[in-house]
Amino acid sequence: MNNAQLNELKQRYVASGAASPATQFADRAENALIWDADGNRIIDFAGGIGVLNIGHRHPKVVQAVKDQLDKVMHTCQTVMPYEGYVKVAEKLSQVTPVRGHGKVMLANSGAEALENAVKVARAATGRDNVICFTGGYHGRTFMTMAMNGKVAPYATDFGSMPGNVFRAPYPVPSEGVSDEDALRGLKMALKTDANPKDTAAIVLEPVLGEGGFHAASPGFLKAVRELCDEHGMLMIVDEVQSGFGRTGKLFAIEHSGVEPDIITMAKSMADGMPISAVVGTDKVMDASGGNSLGGTYTGSPVSCAAVLAVLEVFEEEQILDKSLALGDRLGERFTQWEQAFDCVANGRHLGAMAAFDLVTADGSPDADLAGALCKKAREKGLILLSCGLWGNTIRFLMPVTIEDEVLEEGLAIIEECLKEVVGSQAAATA
Repeated sequence: MNNAQLNELKQRYVASGAASPATQFADRAENALIWDADGNRIIDFAGGIGVLNIGHRHPKVVQAVKDQLDKVMHTCQTVMPYEGYVKVAEKLSQVTPVRGHGKVMLANSGAEALENAVKVARAATGRDNVICFTGGYHGRTFMTMAMNGKVAPYATDFGSMPGNVFRAPYPVPSEGVSDEDALRGLKMALKTDANPKDTAAIVLEPVLGEGGFHAASPGFLKAVRELCDEHGMLMIVDEVQSGFGRTGKLFAIEHSGVEPDIITMAKSMADGMPISAVVGTDKVMDASGGNSLGGTYTGSPVSCAAVLAVLEVFEEEQILDKSLALGDRLGERFTQWEQAFDCVANGRHLGAMAAFDLVTADGSPDADLAGALCKKAREKGLILLSCGLWGNTIRFLMPVTIEDEVLEEGLAIIEECLKEVVGSQAAATA
């Protein structure tokens, strides 16, 4: 079927809230390229929203999945366990920087991992409250919608949210929130809203994902760790988007040297196969009763095979080094654009987790310009995503394995689009 036929089916049968606004449909993909149902070639700077750090259909992952399909597709690991689940648990325990010996539970999605992390924290502490941060994004289930630090579009139409979730400011110096401001706000939340003795955990992303790719400083993360230790609260770090090599470390928290009690992960851990994990200190992870964690599809044998293959690729292909190099190249290009375009500001990157902001003449966030840039890029064959609390951030999540010539082609499209949308905007206001 072609794009037009598929769009007609989408309009008729897919719920509006779940339907993509895109009018092109993926037919096949390889590394950083997608071909749509009409045969058009598209450069992918989104990576399935950070799922494809080692590219579409990495050959080693594809082969591992095919091999697993010849063995076992499903048993439900709580009914009949299998080697893949325990091997993934072993590997994640070895590479995840939690305090002490790590234990693991597998789930299906990032949101499910966060839900279970909160369950575990409540069981381990006997407390209810959870503190999260402005700009944070943790998922679309009810608990994670309550935890998100941004209402629209995630929770706008869905009524009241679960209670015992409180909010503190995330440190974003470019938006006027210093580390000191954020830490003061966190301590104030513990004074005015969430009594420490009733607070199970502080949950934060070491680099905001949907919130704009702002990285918390090592100093702030260490202060949160110390505050948790002072009050017997757990520190939960959400690495769903920042994990598995995006920042030049396997996990972004490693840049700080801080060891959380629990880390959640998903997205690029299986190169597109659905799986997530909660990794925590053994005593914390063992706090809840037997059969209290899990689900029918959690830790699918096929997805586990993909995770093990991904970890092998990281070792064999120096993915972390490639992430750092890609981030440096993006940072250099952002600097050039900031000099060439008044609307480009605050270029930033931690490894290949990179972004810049689009602003008006007075420095205010320009979400309309961000939308226009992404739209123009799509018309020219490039998938580009915006994000941020104000919707004015352009984020880069292309595969770390992207070929040099494809990267340069995509960056050239962005530069061309910037010239066009800025020119159009200037003409409209003349």
